[in-house]
Amino acid sequence: MVAMGVSDGWRLNHPWAAVYSFGINRPQLAKPAARLAFGTDIGLLYDATAAIGQLPAGSSVLDVPCGSGVALRGIRPGQGLRYAAADIAPAMLDRTRHTADRLGVADQVLTVEADAGRMPFADGQFDLCVSFTGLHCFPDPYAAVTEIARALRPGGTLRVSWMRTDAGPQYRPHLAIGRLSGLLGPSATTDEVRGWLAATGFVDIDIVTSGALAYTSATRV
Repeated sequence: MVAMGVSDGWRLNHPWAAVYSFGINRPQLAKPAARLAFGTDIGLLYDATAAIGQLPAGSSVLDVPCGSGVALRGIRPGQGLRYAAADIAPAMLDRTRHTADRLGVADQVLTVEADAGRMPFADGQFDLCVSFTGLHCFPDPYAAVTEIARALRPGGTLRVSWMRTDAGPQYRPHLAIGRLSGLLGPSATTDEVRGWLAATGFVDIDIVTSGALAYTSATRV
């Protein structure tokens, strides 16, 4: 029941999706709000988008779940990327297209409606995957990690952030409310995600914890 609730909640454009989208695309609002509500430095997420802008022309990027397109701020106009923005929610894909237009990078962005656990991409298709504040939204986060690993080429990199389940008792109400509202899945501890990444072929796994969230980078072998 939790799994179906999570998928349907986002697919059907839960009201929280609009609230999140409004805030995350406005760092001046998101930074103090995230610090207050989740004890986290959400600036670490914005900093991680810089990896996108460092890629050479012709590189392929997977953004899942793309949400309202927060990671698109990392794309440089005229950079020449092949950027697949995937999400299960049509409304989020609409928001991503709007963000791409606003940033002047729509010519590089293809939106794809997809389940993170069964993505329609070829093995080794991407040079970089970004998955910001997403693992906790998936009904089966391990399946999503496995799919991301499959879609990344050897030597490809991953940047991921999520609301972790081992952040302490002060954040348990956040998890409980999110699950009851159909927005959060089981999520995972930092050790679980580290283990999943290692098991699916990632090395150089670096995890930084900040309040309720963890921010991770890793390389596919």
